[in-house]
Amino acid sequence: MAGVAASVAARSATAKAVSGRSETAAANQQLKAAEALVKVLGGMRGAAMKVGQTLSAVDVGMVPEEVRPRFQEILATLQQDAEPVSFKALSKVITDDLGGRLSDHFADFDEEPLAAASIGQVHRATTRDGQDVAVKVQYPGITEAIQADLKNLRLALRLLDMIAPGINTGAIADEIRERISEELDYELEATNQRAMARVYRDHPFIVVPSVVTDLCRERVIVSEFIEGDRFADAKLRSQPERDRLGEILVRFYISGPMRHRLLNGDPHPGNALFLADGRVAFLDFGFFKRLSDAEMTSLIDSTRAVHDGDAEKLMEVMVAMGALEPNPALAQPFLEAYDAILGWTFVEEELRVDGTRTGEMMRRYNQLQGHDDFDSLALPAEHLVMMRSAMLLTGLLGMLEASNNWSAITREWLFDEPAVTELGLLEADFLAGGGPAVSGPSGSTRSGSGAP
Repeated sequence: MAGVAASVAARSATAKAVSGRSETAAANQQLKAAEALVKVLGGMRGAAMKVGQTLSAVDVGMVPEEVRPRFQEILATLQQDAEPVSFKALSKVITDDLGGRLSDHFADFDEEPLAAASIGQVHRATTRDGQDVAVKVQYPGITEAIQADLKNLRLALRLLDMIAPGINTGAIADEIRERISEELDYELEATNQRAMARVYRDHPFIVVPSVVTDLCRERVIVSEFIEGDRFADAKLRSQPERDRLGEILVRFYISGPMRHRLLNGDPHPGNALFLADGRVAFLDFGFFKRLSDAEMTSLIDSTRAVHDGDAEKLMEVMVAMGALEPNPALAQPFLEAYDAILGWTFVEEELRVDGTRTGEMMRRYNQLQGHDDFDSLALPAEHLVMMRSAMLLTGLLGMLEASNNWSAITREWLFDEPAVTELGLLEADFLAGGGPAVSGPSGSTRSGSGAP
């Protein structure tokens, strides 16, 4: 890592000397730094790769507009194209966890991975009873490797600092440290996925693969095999198709959790498959939170306050939950930070999401963090996960250039208003016909017969 960082620094110094710090040279240098960053983070896997995956989906305004598409393209290679581990090493993890031989559990197992990502890779297989499945296996020694990577993460982030001087790389490192341990527990993730699969069973446009519980262990998850296009292919579809896919993403990552109380906080391009019949399958449930009645109420009340532009009400909600000390001077900047992240969901007209909004979100958040009077800020986990989801989702919608009246979708769960979009009406029929429990704006619940 030190060698790569040094070479990037040397190239940067040379470019400045030769060009007199011209914009073109600076842009080229940022692209070279991005390529080096991908090489380092891809090799580190685990926690460090999460940085690149997030940056591939979120435009934080780090690079000039003219090179931004190429920059995102370089980082997007971290979404599902990490260098795979040998099948021999991976099969030992499976047999160690499941016991016996591989053939005791699978009639067929494809040695070529379908995808290789931050913590593990996925292979296609067939169970002994003939079921077509996807087997996600942790890399051997990944837990120990991640612990080592975490100690050295700030070194890798120096590359990021070269791309975007002034970004709070320390905060990024701290966030990754806090979240990564949960993602290493595949038994916990399998439980999360099982709950989501129950909620979305027979849903008209959302698919969550069912879990083969008997074959899941701490380092192995086996689930129903789903075939579909990756995000890069979905971006090439027609505008109406992309608008529709954008609405599905919003309904899954924001509207869905406010109905079934299962909050998935990791929207990035590698976690969705776009099926030929128009449905979208969602994968990866390691970054996850189950919402209590009190947490639902705080999210609803705070979001309503942001919708109404009521800074005093938002402050009142935050003080009541112990997130802030009462201080009227903080009310307006806090509202502005929340509105930067959620405001686009309240616009009551057709709006094409601009992915560069995430840059403003980051700026507002950093300003909030840097405010002297916010030293006592301690946002509850459900707010942090929802804010992260909304920001990453904005990046995805921007990449799709998706357009919609997003407010009409938000008002369904925020004010319990009837659906008006085609997908909303389909989902309403699903819920009325026995779908999952649906939480109303005040924490009340309407249930279908199929509530988990």
